[in-house]
Amino acid sequence: MTPLFQDSDFRKASGSGTGDCVEVALTDHNPDSVGLRDSKNPRSTVLVLTSAEWLAFTGGALMA
Repeated sequence: MTPLFQDSDFRKASGSGTGDCVEVALTDHNPDSVGLRDSKNPRSTVLVLTSAEWLAFTGGALMA
C-alpha cells in the first residue's frame, strides 16, 4: 500500500455490485492526489494520479 493512502477510505461505484472493480480515494495528506486500486487486491499497489490527470481520465470515460 502506498503510504500516502494508508489511512484513506477507498470507495467504489454504487452500481458495481459485488464484482471486482476499481476503488478511488482522496487523501487529506495531499489534496492534489487521487488513488486508484483493485478491489480484489486492496493491499497491492495504488496508482496515484494528480487532480488534472483524474479529471482527464473521468472526462475521457464519459466521452466513451
